[in-house]
Amino acid sequence: MPDVTLTPVTATALFVVACLAGMRYRNIWKAEGPRSRLWLYGVIAAVALLVLGFVPMRG
Repeated sequence: MPDVTLTPVTATALFVVACLAGMRYRNIWKAEGPRSRLWLYGVIAAVALLVLGFVPMRG
């Protein structure tokens, strides 16, 4: 299996994506919007945070 690492720029971009998706999730949840969008933004935020948590950074 090849070594999979994140560069600092990629990790920063993933963090920004997770924050923006989480913010959209919260706004839709407060407005009682469609459940499909809640799932979409929730999954995007969760995947981004899991990648940040479990994939090592190249340093």
